Amino acid sequence: MRDQARNVLEAVAIPMMVDDDTWYGNPMNVERTVEGFGRAGCAGVMIEDQVAPKRCGHTAGKAVVDREEAYNRIRAAAAARGRCDILIKARTDARRDHGLAEAIAHAQMFAALGANIVFIEEPLSVEEMRILCAEVDAPMVANMLEGGQTPILPPAQLGDLGFAIAAYPLTCLSAAMQSMSGALLPFDQLRKAVGFDDFYAAEARYKSTQRQGTKD
Repeated sequence: MRDQARNVLEAVAIPMMVDDDTWYGNPMNVERTVEGFGRAGCAGVMIEDQVAPKRCGHTAGKAVVDREEAYNRIRAAAAARGRCDILIKARTDARRDHGLAEAIAHAQMFAALGANIVFIEEPLSVEEMRILCAEVDAPMVANMLEGGQTPILPPAQLGDLGFAIAAYPLTCLSAAMQSMSGALLPFDQLRKAVGFDDFYAAEARYKSTQRQGTKD
């Protein structure tokens, strides 16, 4: 995961947050992973309280670990953050099986333990979204997953409710799959999209320099 994060960072010029799911082990693994992502150059990393293997937050069968295990993950992430420059986004999926009050309790403790950003997955109504923003003293994330359990709202309304960040995890993927299933991009447009035209322009510049050097 760390190596793939480095590969992505080489291709973008904007801050990148990496999703590391359930952290693949105990609190020491959490520390090692957070520090590794920070040293790789990631701007932020998300940790959550699901059991492993995790599931999509809007599908059946997901479950969360007990409170102390969830809190220890955040404690470990905060400890590692002291050795690198990275933000911690803490996610809870407790709303599904344990109710909104329990999810808010998880989120409040995550913030108290040092999470920079908090994400309560799967609120079921606009009123629930309003309540969780009012109850948690931290920048909050709204997950806008088309076809999921949470109402899809425009950014302005999310801001009015108190959310600081909106995530659209499947929008681009769904649009791309739909487009690919019904269209064929002309080759000249494909070349431009993947950077061939830029490569050819750079190649031409160096060829021009080589010809000039030969004449000199």
